[in-house]
Amino acid sequence: MNNDLAFATATELLDGYRDGAISPVEATKAALAQIEKYNGALNAFVLVDEDYALARARESETRWRAGTPIGLIDGIPTTIKDILLTEGWPTLRGSLSVDAAGPWNDDAPCTARLKEQGAVIIGKTTTPEFGWKGVTDSPRTGITRNPWNKNTTPGGSSGGASAACAAGMGVFHVGTDGGGSIRIPSSFTGIFGIKASYGRVPAWPLSPFGTVAHVGPMTRTVRDSAIMLQVMSRPDVRDWTSLPPTDTDYLAGLSASIRGKKIAYSPALGYASVHPEVAAAVKSAVLLFESLGAIVEEVDPGFENPLPIFNTLWWSGAAFALRNLSDKQLDELDPGLRTVVEEGAKITLTDYLEANQARGDLGIKMRKFHETYDLLVTPALSIPAFEAGKLAPDDLAAVGAWVDWTPFSYPFNLTQQPACSINCGFSSEGLPIGLQIVGPMQDDLSVLNAAFAFEQVSPVAGVRPELEKLL
Repeated sequence: MNNDLAFATATELLDGYRDGAISPVEATKAALAQIEKYNGALNAFVLVDEDYALARARESETRWRAGTPIGLIDGIPTTIKDILLTEGWPTLRGSLSVDAAGPWNDDAPCTARLKEQGAVIIGKTTTPEFGWKGVTDSPRTGITRNPWNKNTTPGGSSGGASAACAAGMGVFHVGTDGGGSIRIPSSFTGIFGIKASYGRVPAWPLSPFGTVAHVGPMTRTVRDSAIMLQVMSRPDVRDWTSLPPTDTDYLAGLSASIRGKKIAYSPALGYASVHPEVAAAVKSAVLLFESLGAIVEEVDPGFENPLPIFNTLWWSGAAFALRNLSDKQLDELDPGLRTVVEEGAKITLTDYLEANQARGDLGIKMRKFHETYDLLVTPALSIPAFEAGKLAPDDLAAVGAWVDWTPFSYPFNLTQQPACSINCGFSSEGLPIGLQIVGPMQDDLSVLNAAFAFEQVSPVAGVRPELEKLL
């Protein structure tokens, strides 16, 4: 099977389906061949259903031959993170506490919308237990690894999705982001991922971690994520917190022009410690924005590290989500997650309400900030990828929390703004470095446009990992 077909974009595949040069069956077989060859080294999937995928691909092929595709993405190989419901398949959430027997009778809204538009779902990707941390290993599925260097982590919690995406194991990949879980793994594996505005992509059941939790696309190109978002943002009555439908066409509206846009460049948000190679790559990326005609000013948004706010809301959510586990199930939890649950149980109602009030103040500050600046650009992460199977690099191990090396992501879960990560360079060890672009609430298209413009001139756009080194 042609390896290049596994790395084709959705646009290329759809054009090929339309003129008969490519078949959805061929594209699906190409993705499955990548899984067969490389997933043993990467452990990106908890489930692959080859028979189901090929059956859906053959149905798509029949529709295309008749000139009657059922939707915008008919025949595109797609994966779903194993946090999100998929009818007929277990959603194990990386946990031994989940009964695989089910029943599994529902699709999450994003799964349903993708299926309605003809996506070929090939399997479910790995996650840490209940998506609790920024790396991907769990008691249920073991360690997931990075296609750029299998000794390093692909990040998390959507680490299976990022590893699969970077390795050509599908075109569309669905991730979730409750504190950086799309942007962290996108940065570590050199792909594009966007956490759209909260509520843009409907979710059900709603996350127990509350309104910091987003669902979004992870792809190898910005255009492919725009196509995904066009489909996934369609309404679902099961999510009462979702945004109303919008007339925005994320694909048709995609533009590489950012001339005249005011961009705030914050190297450290005023409080983060950043690896020098990350800092240099991001600074070089900012120069590209200036060459595209954007007006760039180095300025911090002006807030203190909101980690105490995030921890209060997130830990209490974890304690609530797992409150009914038996002692045996608690003993089987990832030890780090159990610690979070225990700490979360100590949080008082007053603590929670104070954190929520402080969160509101942060959201107001960022809305005022975007009255002056169209976009905010930062590093996506403070460091390149580190050793797989660890919660943090060795020099941060004493601190212990994954949030210590991802200071740029969780603030914008608190504010619910759209934010993405796009590859902007490589470390001296050949590991990807991500650039984060943050936009005003509900202005997802501006974030996509800035990323698309950057992608057109980026010297690292389209660079792939040397997968043969995995074997």
